[in-house]
Amino acid sequence: MTHPTTMGQNDVLGTDRIIACADRKAPTYIALSDRVWGMPELRFEEHRSVEEHIRAMAAEGFRITRNVGDLPTAFMAEAGEGELCIGFLGEFDALAGLSQEAGAVEHRPLQAGGAGHGCHHNLLGAASLLAAVTLRDALAEAGVAARVRYYGCPAEEGGSGKTYMARAGAFDDLDAAFCWHPADYNHVMSASTLANIQAYFRFTGRAAHAAVSPQVGRSALDALELMNIGINFMREHMPSEARVHYAITQTGGVSPNVVQASAEGLYLIRAPRMEDVVDLFGRVQKIAQGAALMTETSQEMIFDRATSGVLPNRALEEVMQEEFEAIGAPPFDAADYAFADRLAAAALTDADRRASAEAFHAPEGFPRNLHDEILPLPLVPRQFFGSTDVGDVSRIVPTAQCLTATAVLGTPFHTWQTVTQGKEPHAHKAMVTAAKVMAATAARVVRDPALRAAAQAELRSRRGSDRHVSPLPEGTVPPRGADRNPGAAAEG
Repeated sequence: MTHPTTMGQNDVLGTDRIIACADRKAPTYIALSDRVWGMPELRFEEHRSVEEHIRAMAAEGFRITRNVGDLPTAFMAEAGEGELCIGFLGEFDALAGLSQEAGAVEHRPLQAGGAGHGCHHNLLGAASLLAAVTLRDALAEAGVAARVRYYGCPAEEGGSGKTYMARAGAFDDLDAAFCWHPADYNHVMSASTLANIQAYFRFTGRAAHAAVSPQVGRSALDALELMNIGINFMREHMPSEARVHYAITQTGGVSPNVVQASAEGLYLIRAPRMEDVVDLFGRVQKIAQGAALMTETSQEMIFDRATSGVLPNRALEEVMQEEFEAIGAPPFDAADYAFADRLAAAALTDADRRASAEAFHAPEGFPRNLHDEILPLPLVPRQFFGSTDVGDVSRIVPTAQCLTATAVLGTPFHTWQTVTQGKEPHAHKAMVTAAKVMAATAARVVRDPALRAAAQAELRSRRGSDRHVSPLPEGTVPPRGADRNPGAAAEG
């Protein structure tokens, strides 16, 4: 499918103009990314990072709206006028336990147990800011009326910030949305992701001396272990593409001579279709009830968050692929390749590279440790086995996203190996490339009504309903205070 451009505006809103606008502002947003790298904050607690983003957009003359969706670390920044509105999605949250010295090829935590940008969201938010500013500047130079909006989205890692924002109607008036994600390959993402539900299960029993009077104790820890055993048996009898993950977040203590009176686990249930997730979640709840019954304890389920799967939009993805190929892969140099070789030799394995190639359907045996090509767009959308709260945005507005190689090939994300690369020159180059690709694709949407119509028609067809239904139960609010980051669970 090809989408003809609108004559008369092509030169000013074309790819060359977008590249020039992005290059002019890139140093400012590279510096912003590095500052956010140095202040890693967990889900719903990204206050310093948000202020950095807001200052940057206010300095560009964007109008700021805070507390979007009643989330203190969610905001919108908008510039321009007109009915047409283009959105860019940004993130800035970090992960627990991934503190790491920048540029080191061995594990060197800066702070024991500290957080770190193990998914390169410091780069993610900065590039989306740069894309928004680039499009605003190009539109102003062309004299084209349209609104450009940046969304500062909190808590992608285990918090589903965009899902709460979507429920509040934050994306309802957009004509198209664009985002990207750091990766170790360059490509346009044409894939569905897994929908999910996450919840805590807390068991309460009765403490006792484990040797003198064990008969009067009722072990909450036993109940949690039985719950895990039940889920292990369930795994044989659920869809092969479904997943159930868990973390034990509270064991009731460390003394073996005490019958533990409290225990808690955090459970993440995923599947391609939300209806399958809901079904599995119901079965997990029954297993928890059975574990409590067997141990004569009580149990409580505390809903944490939910996310829909991404709906691909081929109309936008095909245009994004064209723009990516016109712009080219990140312009890595000899120093970038040398660093990549050192890190690969010291901290990565052939198994890491194979796993990454399989995840992205990429050919194995790429000759360099940095991906400096662009993968072809798949013939049909694929199934990706991660999750992202972009899914709920993609069911409201046509959405496209690219991935660029901010990381050395085979880098496992959510690890110190990712954090250490977050301020490297190769990561900066990939970040700026992503901004150019998003802005150039958005410019095509602005000047091509036929493309907008095709993208909207595809969304309606794939969604199969008049409107998106939020996966969040009615009345659910985001975790507050100490409950926000007890397990620091990850989304992807």
